[in-house]
Amino acid sequence: MSDLPPPPQGSDPEIEEEEIAAPDVGDDHRFPCDECGADMRFSARQGMLVCDHCGNTHETVDDNPWTSVISELDFHAALAEQLPEAEMEETQVSSCPNCGAQVEFDPNIHSSECPFCATPVVTDTGTHRHLKPKGVVPFQMDERAAHDAMNAWLGKLWFAPSGLQEYARNGRSLDGIYVPYWTYDAQTRSDYSGQRGTYYYVTQRGADGKMKRVRKIRWRNVSGRVQRFFDDVLVLASRSLPKKYTDNLAPWNLTQLEPYAPHFLAGFRAEGYTVDLEEGYDEAREIMDAQIRRDIRFDIGGDQQRISLVSTDVSEQTFKHILLPVWMAAYKYKGDSYRFVVNGQTGRVQGERPWSAIKIAIAVVLGLAVAAGVGYLIAMSQ
Repeated sequence: MSDLPPPPQGSDPEIEEEEIAAPDVGDDHRFPCDECGADMRFSARQGMLVCDHCGNTHETVDDNPWTSVISELDFHAALAEQLPEAEMEETQVSSCPNCGAQVEFDPNIHSSECPFCATPVVTDTGTHRHLKPKGVVPFQMDERAAHDAMNAWLGKLWFAPSGLQEYARNGRSLDGIYVPYWTYDAQTRSDYSGQRGTYYYVTQRGADGKMKRVRKIRWRNVSGRVQRFFDDVLVLASRSLPKKYTDNLAPWNLTQLEPYAPHFLAGFRAEGYTVDLEEGYDEAREIMDAQIRRDIRFDIGGDQQRISLVSTDVSEQTFKHILLPVWMAAYKYKGDSYRFVVNGQTGRVQGERPWSAIKIAIAVVLGLAVAAGVGYLIAMSQ
């Protein structure tokens, strides 16, 4: 990426650019152009490798050693460390001291900046062993489209500092990151007991002496079983960004998952997972249990439902490690870091932002003036 432009004239002097280092793509993710020798990158707009130097393109990568099938892995085998060695990889990463991101680096690079918060980091001397990603949703939006989506979102933030909005409109760069997620599959069978409530009505005399129709509930004990197969329950495997923002980037269309291949990462950076497989499964089970309770209420029927006991048998648990595309930008305002994230598949935007005290004060004054004017007109009309 090119260097960030200087803030435009008239922008808020408190807003400082936070330069995010251009992605350093490792040897396994480097694809030299066969025309000029420059590194090629994956283009979201064209869906292929593109050389920015000479314009040469490649639709496919020859001799790709990666699998062409997105297969599920056995959850219990992974916990017992009994997966095939081919499912593991070692990468050179460093943990960001500020946000905790596991940042992957080229082995020949020993210092850089965290792409999530722009904190300087120094690479470790050792390697980290991880489960390989099985699938990736390639970027569907290029940086220009993501930038437009971010600007549209910023334009709706009435109380954001004007300098920030002006700065973003004048070319604030975004960084493309593949964020790690887990997906979990499981077959569930849940036995339950509870009560079905059915409405009925009686006519009775009220405190005022008048007869009125009153609704009551008749409860009846019930029990039963519900079954559901859960497919691709999605759990964020990163702690680098506020979870409420990344969760709100959903929905993701996982039908666009491609078998993982390094050429999708050319020109981008991939974050290593920091939420381990078992911890992610605990969150997946919470999602499953909530859906199971909804299924039970539907199965009980009636007008209201009470659930007394649920016993769930879970089997056939499998999982995948996948990468999903996110564009992001970081900036500082009065010394604090703020970040935007854009879903690289749909363009949905979430983020942090400071509030403009001046705009809020003006809005309060205008509100009081309007209220005073309305009060004056009412008083005059009387």
